[in-house]
Amino acid sequence: MTDTLVPNDRLKDKVAIVTGAGCVGPGWGNGRAVAVLFALAGARVFAVDRDLDAMDETLRRIRDAGGEVTPFACDVTDSAAVAAMVAACVEAYGRVDVLVNNVGGSAAGGAVALAEDRWDAQLDLNLKSVFLTCKHAIPEMEKAGGGAIVNTASTSGIRFTGSAQVGYAASKAGVIQFGRVTAVEYAPKGIRVNTVVPGQLHTPMVEARLAGQRSGGNVDALLDSRLKRIPLGFMGDGRDTAYAALFLASEEARFVTGTEIVVDGGMTARCD
Repeated sequence: MTDTLVPNDRLKDKVAIVTGAGCVGPGWGNGRAVAVLFALAGARVFAVDRDLDAMDETLRRIRDAGGEVTPFACDVTDSAAVAAMVAACVEAYGRVDVLVNNVGGSAAGGAVALAEDRWDAQLDLNLKSVFLTCKHAIPEMEKAGGGAIVNTASTSGIRFTGSAQVGYAASKAGVIQFGRVTAVEYAPKGIRVNTVVPGQLHTPMVEARLAGQRSGGNVDALLDSRLKRIPLGFMGDGRDTAYAALFLASEEARFVTGTEIVVDGGMTARCD
């Protein structure tokens, strides 16, 4: 795959909220790739991150490609802030058609080692954030006559993936089941809810945080250990997550709800 994303019109004139649209460094993180690809697909993107500076590259890529984007700073673990964020999107664009929940992050530690406050923080960041954005965005989708929600989970939510990160794993498993239940409840309203389940991708997060948590700062060692688990023999990046999210957000997935797309190069299909 080249370092570009392919323009199309699959979300033409749709209004899409993308949370976690920033990134910790240069390259294709999940949120950045989703925001840029959706803009290239014709969506008016309401790009959300708690750190506006983290979205600089995201905004530049969208604007350089002629896309439309509005940045907004929001802590999506705060209900009042999320309500204000959704209201700002409606004020800017008139409605909400698509919501992509991409905020998240892991903390090392199993059931004994993980501190209780870190457990609470993991559930807030990875799971409560999804609950809050859906809580405030779904009524606007109902007003618009329907919509599509795409949540980002992780293969850690369906398998043990090599390290004890029980708060992350439990919260990402919760995202998957939250999506299924919400999909069934709101299907009669024309609102589809699905989940992308990325595996061990090579995103800027690897260099910025994960290497320090798991391999003493040795990025090459971490990449090598992750690559060995992937049957396809290479690591994807945020663009692979974004293309799966684009399908689920588009009318091509009009009969798809309450399910997941695993994007992991075959890692979780292995029996070892």
